[in-house]
Amino acid sequence: MGTAKGIQERAERNVGLLIVLIVAAAAVGGLVQIVPLFFQLSTTQPIDGLRPYNALQLAGRDVYVREGCYNCHSQMIRPFRAETERYGHYSVAGEFVYDRPFQWGSKRTGPDLHRVGGRYSDEWHRVHLLNPRDVVPESIMPGYPWLAQASIDPALVQRKMRVLQRLGHPYAAADIEQAPAMVQGKTEMDAMIAYLQGLGTTLKRR
Repeated sequence: MGTAKGIQERAERNVGLLIVLIVAAAAVGGLVQIVPLFFQLSTTQPIDGLRPYNALQLAGRDVYVREGCYNCHSQMIRPFRAETERYGHYSVAGEFVYDRPFQWGSKRTGPDLHRVGGRYSDEWHRVHLLNPRDVVPESIMPGYPWLAQASIDPALVQRKMRVLQRLGHPYAAADIEQAPAMVQGKTEMDAMIAYLQGLGTTLKRR
């Protein structure tokens, strides 16, 4: 007891020692919490049927991130009744294995989007992105009309898929080879809609 009290008194009087002890405690605590997750299959393995984003969805996800959609929309449904009744099945870690980085978030100026896939038609999304108030009169979301004019760089999408393949995403050679054809002539709005229509659909299909 006396030894512990002596260490505490020394740490309180010595700023350098106090900093070292705080960093050591935080490091040990972080390792104890984080390291086991790398060996827990439910957090590192994809759920059945999950596939990495195709070329058009991948381009759409990049647009989603670039435009800062995550600032107002989360993609994580918590396992509470109020959440699941409004949005659908709660999110599970295995759904986000191919997200780099994942788009969980906690900010909900707008609704959570994790189960938005298939909930509305492509045309609904198109109108909504052009002018949200045409379909949701009370919406405060800005419009994104320039997405309908911006084209996608096929070579850039193909390069990204090659990088993701090296990082462990199970893209076949044919997937990468066909990527330019999939995005050729498509706009960023087409890509964004493809991305949104795929969100959360794997678990819903099970």
